[in-house]
Amino acid sequence: MNRARKILLLALVAALPGAFCTAQRWRNRASSEGTIYTEGGVPVNEDTVKTAREIASHSTGTPEWTNETGFEQDVFTFVRIIRDGSPYDSPSAGSWITDFPDSDLNLSFRLQQMTSLKVDPDGRVMRLTDPDLFNYPWIYMVEPGSLLLRDEEVPVLRKYLLNGGVLMADDFWGEWQWESFHREIKRVLSERQFVELPMDHPIFHCVFDLRVPKNKLQTPNVWQGSRSRNDGVTWERHRRKEGGWEECTEMHVRAILDEKGRMMVIAVHNCDNGDGWEREGEDDYFFHEFSEKRAYPLGINIIFYLMTH
Repeated sequence: MNRARKILLLALVAALPGAFCTAQRWRNRASSEGTIYTEGGVPVNEDTVKTAREIASHSTGTPEWTNETGFEQDVFTFVRIIRDGSPYDSPSAGSWITDFPDSDLNLSFRLQQMTSLKVDPDGRVMRLTDPDLFNYPWIYMVEPGSLLLRDEEVPVLRKYLLNGGVLMADDFWGEWQWESFHREIKRVLSERQFVELPMDHPIFHCVFDLRVPKNKLQTPNVWQGSRSRNDGVTWERHRRKEGGWEECTEMHVRAILDEKGRMMVIAVHNCDNGDGWEREGEDDYFFHEFSEKRAYPLGINIIFYLMTH
């Protein structure tokens, strides 16, 4: 192999991680006539999809279980929100379908396995304007760093949150993505502010007693998580609004509370719990260091606390 070809090959290898991430983001964004694709290339029709169970796994498969006959409706349900994304916000922010359906079903199974809660084995997927929204007390938005609410969704989400519902936001990184998410939530709850939850808050101790610094709960994507055994880096790098890149080192767990202290919104920022749930079977180190110690305990604690308070 001559020198020029060696240089070209090295350049191509070096570009692969960035190209992979770019392709993944593009695939998640690309849609035609309501069709969007999972990370495994499975087409999902946004207009007709109802559950996570009807979509094929793109990781290592998902568990199956049933609930006692007659109590199928008396369960907690993982509800993922289908949402729009702004083309003017961070280009590294993904879409609503990231980690779907594996994260939804894996966390649902672990929640039933580790707590007294009975959990829907199928999950649900819907837009905020779906009439069924108010039947579910907990909804989930992934990668909301490019969130763009439709005008008709704003009053619906406000009514949902003020009437006892709670929104969990997860897997968004850096100040640009936080600003974009915060902007949209302020359209919904303009009179309220986010507060950082301290580590002595009971949400961190209700099922799993997480007596660690907050950054010790940080989960990155599976590829960075696997590399962290060598470089110790548990965070991700994302674009700054003003240009360049940000090292998103500091994990945050912020919440909006009502006048009685009930959580209406909880936002886990600079952390990718979804990959910890979705990718649990792909890498042994990632499972034991991130899924088992961080993503599952934190996710289970959040849901259990919210459903019992």
